[in-house]
Amino acid sequence: MVGFRDVYWWSADGLRLHARDYPGPAFDAAPPLLCLPGLTRNVRDFEPLVAALGGRRRVLAVEFRGRGESGYAKDPMTYVPLTYAQDVVALLADQQLERVVAVGTSLGGIVTTLLAGMLPGRIAGALLNDIGPAIEPGGLARIRGYVGRPSVYPTWLHAARGLQEANADVYPGWRIDQWLAMAKRLYRLNSAGRIVLDYDLKIAEPFRLPGGEAGPDLWRAWATLGDVPVVVARGERSDILSDATARRMVSALPRAELVTVPGVGHAPLLDEPGLMPAIDRLLAATAEPAR
Repeated sequence: MVGFRDVYWWSADGLRLHARDYPGPAFDAAPPLLCLPGLTRNVRDFEPLVAALGGRRRVLAVEFRGRGESGYAKDPMTYVPLTYAQDVVALLADQQLERVVAVGTSLGGIVTTLLAGMLPGRIAGALLNDIGPAIEPGGLARIRGYVGRPSVYPTWLHAARGLQEANADVYPGWRIDQWLAMAKRLYRLNSAGRIVLDYDLKIAEPFRLPGGEAGPDLWRAWATLGDVPVVVARGERSDILSDATARRMVSALPRAELVTVPGVGHAPLLDEPGLMPAIDRLLAATAEPAR
């Protein structure tokens, strides 16, 4: 695994937030990858992508408020995409980053879309992983059915088996070692020696409200990406991003391409062989610093 340093910064409402900073090549002036995770995920969500990149580009993996080492909010109504985007803007100021290539999985893709409208010209490229301006109702219902519910296991193997039972349709070909790796990205060991979810269960409160998963008109925000290179990754079995929505997304932007990852649902891990050539093209297209 590529080494990293921990980065901490403060939100406008006083939360201490966390990110991992994976270095790229020395003296590389290319904009770093800014990786934004899914609703119940954390910085570990991007370990497969970081390993596949092998240090070819600096990666800044964000932990949204209420996840992992980031602080838990006193007001659960701040667990919404606009606040997450504002937290990321504060991180960019803290790290003095003028331009980034945003990589957003699910919720992270919604935040990416908002950032494109909030920071004109500062998103050098983007990868949206199995998310778009229109979200399928069936997938939303599935997520609302489990997010925020406590899940406790006595061992990592029990946690892996639990994930396998709940998500067999998402990754039908996975081995037990893959489920175990996923469990260690989603759960943590608490002080009582139990395996528990690594997020504040209150993140579910705004998400369960109508419209709480997104907020503003995301099609309008999507258009603000303009002519930067964009990859839309869609799991073939996804119940969140439909093929029709994905195709509308790429047709709306001049430099967008769609990659459908076979045999997986919501969401690809971003290290799949069929997706890596598109990621390589995105890296190549964003290799030069702004002039």
